[in-house]
Amino acid sequence: MDNLKTNFGKRKVSSYQKTLLVQEVFSDVAKNYDAMNDFMSFGAHRLWKLELIDFLNIQKKDKIIDVGSGTGDLINLILKKNLNNILHSVDLNAEMIKYSKKKFKNKNIKFTKANAEKLPFPNNSFDKYIISFCLRNVTNMNNVLTESLRILKPGGAFYCLEFSTPESNLVNKIYGNYKKKIIPWIGHKIAKNRGAYKYLEESISLFPNQNELLSKLIKIGFVESKYINMFNGIVTIHSGFKV
Repeated sequence: MDNLKTNFGKRKVSSYQKTLLVQEVFSDVAKNYDAMNDFMSFGAHRLWKLELIDFLNIQKKDKIIDVGSGTGDLINLILKKNLNNILHSVDLNAEMIKYSKKKFKNKNIKFTKANAEKLPFPNNSFDKYIISFCLRNVTNMNNVLTESLRILKPGGAFYCLEFSTPESNLVNKIYGNYKKKIIPWIGHKIAKNRGAYKYLEESISLFPNQNELLSKLIKIGFVESKYINMFNGIVTIHSGFKV
């Protein structure tokens, strides 16, 4: 058993414990997940995801993997483009996969229950790799990034949509208060789970800032890596390519 220590929010736990605790959180909130995203972001998460999909520059028949796919918001947006893409929806959480399968019944999507740190796909399999609001929940980020590079085809592209650090000190202060006080309160009222959304706040606060994550991508081996900020850097899209 892996006894290496990592963070579950601000708690120090073993790597094994973190994986279990994160899955417990998402199993508990799965049925309210979409509603909570709308409440917490005032619907802005839908705009962020649209921006990400536009940024992808999806081509006809691209083979795309959505890791940490959750209830499938990104899959839905890609389907609307009608480009005959080959879509793989991957999540470690069985409840999330269940809800996503209901949403996309009779659609040609391949669902896989798997850990982002060890994906069951051959090298050089995908044209595009997407991970949205998931990277800060993984146990070992470097393992996830290494796997993403492995399964991308040469010339394939990596995209990560994630909470980050506001550019403005004023926005950062207001946002910090909102994360700490309002998000757990909404979690208590809507999802009946204050603890899950307290973890959400802590996981956002501990996540690497824009330049730190960019450095990780470059170190892993991605080229032409960059990021774009949205909402003053509250949310950021990182991207990179495989040689």
